[in-house]
Formats: sequence, C-alpha cells, structure tokens
Amino acid sequence: MNNLILLGLILVNVLISIKGFNDADFFRKYQFHVGSIRAGEQFRMFTSAFLHADVIHLAFNMIALYSFAPVVSEEFGNFSFLVIYGGSLIFGSLLTMMFHGNDYSYRAVGASGAVTGIIYSAILLFPNMSILIFGVLPMPAYIFGILYLLYSIYGMKAQNDNIGHTAHFGGAVGGYVITLLKEPMLFQDNTLMVILLAIPIIILFIMAKVGKL
Repeated sequence: MNNLILLGLILVNVLISIKGFNDADFFRKYQFHVGSIRAGEQFRMFTSAFLHADVIHLAFNMIALYSFAPVVSEEFGNFSFLVIYGGSLIFGSLLTMMFHGNDYSYRAVGASGAVTGIIYSAILLFPNMSILIFGVLPMPAYIFGILYLLYSIYGMKAQNDNIGHTAHFGGAVGGYVITLLKEPMLFQDNTLMVILLAIPIIILFIMAKVGKL
C-alpha cells in the first residue's frame, strides 16, 4: 500500500478531531445529530466520522485502521480501499438513521463505522488470519468478526453504554457488501466463510423485523 494514502487519511482524522477538541461550536456543527440531519443537514452523516469524542477514541480507531488497512489495499488497491472506507462510513450512518431516526436528540461521532468496514473486509478476504485480542490472545479472524457483530447487536439492544454500536454494525455490513461486489469469486472460493460472516447480519435484520430491537 502507498503509505501516503493511509497516513493522509489518518492525518485528516487527527487534524479535524483536534479542531473539534478545541472548538465546541465546530464540534456541534459537524457531529452526527439526528434532529439536524432530519432538518436537512445530511452532511453531518459524513463529517461526523472525522470527529472523535476524545484522544483515546481517536487513537483506538486510528490504530485499528493502521493495522487492517494494508490488508485491504494490498488486495484491491488504494482507490478501492478508499471506496470501502467511504462506503462503510455511509452504511454506518444510514443504519444509525434507520434505528435512531426518531430520536431527534441522538448524537454520535467517530470513524468507527468506516474502520469496522475495513476490518470486516479484511476478515472476509483472509478469514483464517490471526487477530490478537487485547494484544495477547490469538483468535481466528472470522470468529472475532462474528463475535464482534453479535456483541454489537447486544449493545444496540441493551443501550447501556455510549458506544455507537449501530454505526459499527452498519460499517461492517458496508465492508462485507462492497468487498463481495469487488470480489464475487469469494462466493465460490470461500462459500462457508461468506455464509458464516453473514449470520450476525441476518440475525440483526430478523430481530429488527420482529421488533426485538
């Protein structure tokens, strides 16, 4: 991967987030806010992904991006990597509006949806690669991906923290869908993993359909 592309994307996130840390008006103007979006400020669905709640939130997202981005870009190239990143960002925002669109006070920030899309894309491409949980516990990537989305469903249902689980889930759906559109041979070459990684997505929409979320 051309590291300049990745480093440039990280730099944009860092600079805009720092601006938001130090300028409350700027932060409020560009954060994800359902009431403002429904009033016509749809740009917030995109700009909010470059703001972060604090330094830890920013660092976590950028470290995850730096870790998984090369897997995707080396497989697809820089342009497609950016398409997956941007598409996952939008998927995350759209799913958030689908589930929280009637909560006019709902607010969110962060690149988590876009980054989760990159992670899920990497997992779909290389499902058996090892991911270190907490930096020490190795786990096959596909198991991590499934457990992560199941946990996101739990978080969406419980609503007992300040984590944007819906954006994470939407980003993962974006990464999954766009990756399969880019590499349809995965359906044939790795059918089982394609099905396994789709299970949490199917569960989510079934639960939503029957009113369990």
